[in-house]
Amino acid sequence: MGTIVMGKIESGFLQAGDVMQIMPNKLRVKIEAIYRDEKEVSATRSGENLRLRVTGAEETDISAGFVLSSIKNPVPIVTQFEAQLMIVELLEHNPIFTVGYKSILHIHTAVEECEITKLVCEIDMKTKDQKKTRFIKQGGMCICRITVDKPICIEAFSDVPALGRFTLRDEGRTIAIGKVMKLPKVH
Repeated sequence: MGTIVMGKIESGFLQAGDVMQIMPNKLRVKIEAIYRDEKEVSATRSGENLRLRVTGAEETDISAGFVLSSIKNPVPIVTQFEAQLMIVELLEHNPIFTVGYKSILHIHTAVEECEITKLVCEIDMKTKDQKKTRFIKQGGMCICRITVDKPICIEAFSDVPALGRFTLRDEGRTIAIGKVMKLPKVH
């Protein structure tokens, strides 16, 4: 029978019969059938929203934020990354953005608690010059390191934009919009 999963093809393509893996848990699955709207199709390409019938995984093995990936070139799994942020709205009781700031990261369908663990630099909006700083004010732009508690599947924005753009939210407000600039090197 199989398990039905839903999602959008952000890069690459799929064919019925392909063996892929669900990341970050590295669970191998076989694509038994592909459905576009209500019609079964044999293959698909980037940009399409689909339902897939897969074998090798149960519904309980899959959560929001998981990514179906090729086995030969898997999506990176990280707990930290470097990002460029635009601070759009800070809370009245927390008016500066600095190391230790905690919020909720929303990236593709993943939602995780995160913390700013390093401010690399502030970016001047007019000149694009970078300078060291200890904090960023509302309306500012910076490059920083973000750390999450649980491993997440992301890509650099330059490689796969849909897996590399995100928002940071705090108390129901969007405080920053950002893009993933650099992932840690895998050893």
